[in-house]
Amino acid sequence: MLARELTLQGIPFERQKPTPVVYKNVKPEGGYRIDLVVDGRVFVELKAVESLAPIHQAVVLAYLRLSGCDVGLLIDFNVAMFKDGIRRFQLRVG
Repeated sequence: MLARELTLQGIPFERQKPTPVVYKNVKPEGGYRIDLVVDGRVFVELKAVESLAPIHQAVVLAYLRLSGCDVGLLIDFNVAMFKDGIRRFQLRVG
């Protein structure tokens, strides 16, 4: 539904965008895939879990560093009120 709404609004996005990882000059197979990258500036990681764990936040922060995006959103659909399932992340500069 989110992808459909972005399409209807004419907002460019990519689904399951591969994000390369390089560790000590080695690029492991697979790497990471970001659920959605919106307009090349915001990435969205989608979840539907009983409760968000610290690993979910760690993944979002790693994606934020790797993606070059300005903002990352972690959206959990397993909440009574949609607004309660949205967490925004931004790397601090300086």
